[in-house]
Amino acid sequence: MTAVSEATRAIEAARTEAESNRPNGIGVVKLMGRSAGFLAAFATLASQDVDLCLVPEVPIVLEDALPHLERVVDKKGHAVVVVAEGAGEELLGASVEVDAGGNKKLPPIGAWLTKQIKSYFKSTNREVTVKYIDPSYMVRSVPADAGDSYLCMLLAHAAAHGAMAGYTGFTVGLVKNKSVMIPIPELARTSPRSMNARGRTWERVVAVTNQPCAVARKEVAWAAGQHARTMTNQAAGP
Repeated sequence: MTAVSEATRAIEAARTEAESNRPNGIGVVKLMGRSAGFLAAFATLASQDVDLCLVPEVPIVLEDALPHLERVVDKKGHAVVVVAEGAGEELLGASVEVDAGGNKKLPPIGAWLTKQIKSYFKSTNREVTVKYIDPSYMVRSVPADAGDSYLCMLLAHAAAHGAMAGYTGFTVGLVKNKSVMIPIPELARTSPRSMNARGRTWERVVAVTNQPCAVARKEVAWAAGQHARTMTNQAAGP
């Protein structure tokens, strides 16, 4: 949880900046998470200061998100937004370029979101001060805390025991809070892991932030479309 702890410090700084620029102060924090929003979600839950959390697993619906921010600012005088670096590809488009490490380059979601927030408030004839924070390497470069150091020790011991027992082609991890050996091909086949957009973690995020649920909106629209098609087919007859 070292990364989560460090991410909450960035969120706290964003909240301080937003509160210091009342009225209409907004802090935007971009966190790691090119394929999954675990860090953004857990940091949101840990801080309890976030009003809007955006992750790759859930599509961004600006017509819901921006009015939500406006309502939060009207109520509190400030707002805090957390966005994972991989969020918003459905709006900005997926890049075909790769970096030196072979990873797909991500669109600049943080700067883009900041611009969208400013444009929205300008369209409502309101001034807004947006402070954008990108902690980047600070989140993953800090020393591991006591809990993560202990976990690393357990995993290292398990790997050493497995190798000394003659096993190869495996890695180690926690499954149901137990240290286990996992075949590397199976791990590669199921990677990258993503957060369940209908799971409890995301439900908790929505409950804490009170933000509109884009997943629910999408499902309602799909159900409405299905109903309309059914009624059309029934009206057409056999």
